[in-house]
Amino acid sequence: MTQTTRKDIATPTRTKEILEKYGFSFKKSLGQNFLIDTNILHNIIAAADLTKEKAAIEIGPGIGALTEQLGRAAGKVMAIEIDQRLLPILSDTLSPYDNVDVVHGDVLELNLQELIEDKLAGFEKISVVANLPYYVTTPILMKLLEERLPLENIVVMIQKEVAERIAAKPGTKEYGSLSVAAQFYADTQVAMIVPASVFVPRPNVDSAVIRLKVRDRPAVEVDDEDVFFRVVKSSFALRRKTLLNNLMNGLFPKAQKDAVVQMLEEIGIDPTRRGETLNMGEFARLANESIRRGYINK
Repeated sequence: MTQTTRKDIATPTRTKEILEKYGFSFKKSLGQNFLIDTNILHNIIAAADLTKEKAAIEIGPGIGALTEQLGRAAGKVMAIEIDQRLLPILSDTLSPYDNVDVVHGDVLELNLQELIEDKLAGFEKISVVANLPYYVTTPILMKLLEERLPLENIVVMIQKEVAERIAAKPGTKEYGSLSVAAQFYADTQVAMIVPASVFVPRPNVDSAVIRLKVRDRPAVEVDDEDVFFRVVKSSFALRRKTLLNNLMNGLFPKAQKDAVVQMLEEIGIDPTRRGETLNMGEFARLANESIRRGYINK
């Protein structure tokens, strides 16, 4: 059967047929929500900027709604599915696409670098394109970014609130340690808002597609990434507290308070500001200077 003779999976009728054929029941613990709107899938594909010269990694293909669109747009697709019950369904729904490999496993436990070298050899430009389960969005995104995988883009559908936090700018209520972490590794942009009505089962909140264009190098130069993120996390610990209070509560010994005040003033950061007003460069200056003065050890 050719790719054009099958009706798209992402329609209410085809999705219902597949679920009934296999007697599939959703597992709430796995955050399973299947898309039933092909227009949204086409927009996701467009945001990923895929061509037949590029490869894609999908996390959580479900019954293959997004996967088949990826198979049409990309040269090679590796889809990672944790739910063993979906493997025979995917074998059926994706049978027309010989450029799709389904890998059974938990993405958080798999060696993605090895899988990329094995399954996507020969492709220099690789993007992650996925509808991520809400409950593991942040761990998955940080794994993809922190492991320095050879990725061009990460285009994922996630909870709208989390997408807004990832793309947030300094001084906004959404801006936090997740914003800084994501933007340290990637240029972030909310591509589109997706209503809850286009999923089966329907989630309680709206979603959003966020595009992370992975940077060749981090947004700022830091002497030690671990220290940088410790400083960021401490600065956001209690949002109503001043930067100085947060830093003294979680990062520096109380006896160093006067020295920390002096350091902040010397690097041009008012100690009475709140952490959510600092930009990436200011966090980098703070972290780097703390190391150089011996206030924080690498």
